[in-house]
Amino acid sequence: MSKPSLSLAIDGMTCAACVARVEKALNSVSGVTSASVNLATKSARVEGTPSTEKLISAVDDIGYGATLMTETTGASETKRSTDRERKARLAALLAFVIVSPFFVGMAGMLGGFDLMPTAIVQFALATLVQFGLGFRFYRSAWKALRSGVATMDLLVALGTSAAYGMSLYLWLLPAMPSHMAHLYFESSSVVIAFVLLGKWLEERATSETASAIAALGRLRPASARQIKNGIETEVALETIGISDLVVVRAGETIPVDGLIHEGAASIDESMVTGESLPVAKSVGADVIGGTTNLDGRLVIETRAIGAETMLSRIIRLVASAQASKAPVQALVDQISAVFVPVVLLIASATAIGWYLVGAGYETALINAVSVLVIACPCALGLATPTAILAGTGVAAKHGILIRDAASLEKAAKVTLLAFDKTGTLTTGQPVITAVEGGDPATVLAIASALEAGSSHPLARAIRDEAQLRGMNSLPTVTGFELISGGILGTISGERFLFGNASALKEAGIDFTSMKAKADALGSDGSGISYLADIDRKRLIGLLAFADPPRDTSAAAIQLLKTMGIASVMLTGDGKGAAQRIASGLGISEVHAEVKPEGKSSVIAALKAKGAIVGMVGDGVNDAPALATADLGIAMGSGTDVALETAGMALMRPDPRLAAAAIALARRAVFTIRSGLFWAFAYNVVGIPLAAMGYLSPVFAGGAMALSSVSVVLNALTLKLWRPKFLP
Repeated sequence: MSKPSLSLAIDGMTCAACVARVEKALNSVSGVTSASVNLATKSARVEGTPSTEKLISAVDDIGYGATLMTETTGASETKRSTDRERKARLAALLAFVIVSPFFVGMAGMLGGFDLMPTAIVQFALATLVQFGLGFRFYRSAWKALRSGVATMDLLVALGTSAAYGMSLYLWLLPAMPSHMAHLYFESSSVVIAFVLLGKWLEERATSETASAIAALGRLRPASARQIKNGIETEVALETIGISDLVVVRAGETIPVDGLIHEGAASIDESMVTGESLPVAKSVGADVIGGTTNLDGRLVIETRAIGAETMLSRIIRLVASAQASKAPVQALVDQISAVFVPVVLLIASATAIGWYLVGAGYETALINAVSVLVIACPCALGLATPTAILAGTGVAAKHGILIRDAASLEKAAKVTLLAFDKTGTLTTGQPVITAVEGGDPATVLAIASALEAGSSHPLARAIRDEAQLRGMNSLPTVTGFELISGGILGTISGERFLFGNASALKEAGIDFTSMKAKADALGSDGSGISYLADIDRKRLIGLLAFADPPRDTSAAAIQLLKTMGIASVMLTGDGKGAAQRIASGLGISEVHAEVKPEGKSSVIAALKAKGAIVGMVGDGVNDAPALATADLGIAMGSGTDVALETAGMALMRPDPRLAAAAIALARRAVFTIRSGLFWAFAYNVVGIPLAAMGYLSPVFAGGAMALSSVSVVLNALTLKLWRPKFLP
């Protein structure tokens, strides 16, 4: 069972310290089992059964805003993100327009010219920026102080206020007119402008990383063309019910999950499954809402609506993954909890130290301001969530669904992949490999006629083979009777049996005449079924069948080898069939005749040898093994089988996607670590330089803005990732 959870949109967060505060507040609410807050998406995911009103109240009490996020289609979050980006852009542009005279003055100073505005103009411009555009920092800092914590906004408010206040003091001090040339109004104003620029660029970049859910949400049309009593009517999608018929014309988006009732067409499923080539579908085939009908008119019988559609499930899974935290984030959270107080101590020590060595209070204060401004925990808070956003988004685009950030980290460490055979490495659909007997055409025709009404995979294989050989007219069969291991039927007054060796023995049929042929065909793992004339007690012929490997399986194993990952096959089939498939694919380790419950034991044994094991299976009979593995990867049947036991789901039955998922995970984890490294390195280098007086507040402000933006841009490089097997 899935854990009960809800999502909240959080307003007012600016740094990693804010994240820690909101999480602490949410976790203190009765009924909450866990709360995870994401700075990049400005959201919180809460597990448990708390009161929504109490959650919102807890967030409001510490100075932030919270609203309940309902089942998302991406539209509401896209609007929130767009609004935030628009407001941040406006604030940044206004700030730079107002401080432009300061930039002219600073440029003039570099050329030896005094182009700085007069003191009263500097005061007017700085005041407008400090208490107009910069008021948000005071408001946020005050709320933080009331809660007994310190945030980035407190650093900005303290640093710029110190520079502004000192400038005001020097300007208004009548006994010290010589200090008029040393006003620092430009420092406080330009620092705020740079901070606002950084906020705008952050909002713009993080909205790019979060585009996956919005793109998925846009796939769902707002209306559908319903057909009743032969009349087509355009209706709102919400009014469509189970078993209703909808018409989809060529070029239109399929609005519902269902079965094709009439017609045939090529379907573009790329946005849902990642499959770039169109898929031909006809009557009886499944279709997914959000995919595109490229040609032909379809009538579709609705099978899933609303939150139960595959698209809704995918959106929920991607949203959940993007809201989750990677284990590496725990270190960041610990640092964030003490970061701002430590910076305040360093800034105080800087001011006192410079003053004690005789540098004067101006120099001491300006260097302390530089420390306060450059020490921004934004980059630390953004490094992990932005990479998770970008990584899970690009994965979904290529048909890889990632359950949470922890699964992403686990996937990056996998050293061995264990594959289920049937339906994973093979098609799961047997094909006829040989027809033997005096007259092979007669053998196939009778077998196909006997199996005409069966839905068994082998029956379908026999019928397909008959069609391939042009057998459109088959004998008429009466008196069908299912027996253990076979089927009986009468054709032109004669009774025939089609079944396995046990069924023939039970019927008293001697099949030794074809035993050598059967043994030869079965030596490579092929299955054998016999056809016999019951009345004459005579063996007529046999059919050999095999489950062929997928066209992409060998390439998948080779991809894994190049990545240094070993491959193992697990199957309940006999050793012959298993070995034949494995040797053809390049897999050396095979565990055959393993029951579903035994697969988990094999996985445990592989882990005991020191391997980090991933298991790839269909998620149904492989559920115990998927749960036992370090990472479970469910393939082919989407979210239905993946959510509870697998950390990842592959939206189409292509084993290469398993290799691609691990490759992406490695890239994502590298991006997270590199982002954290640069965020840490920036502070480790920047704070001492500022304390030693090598950085002016203006330069510190620009560097602070650049640090956050560079971390987000680093995460955005993940959006360029493509699986190696794609052209």
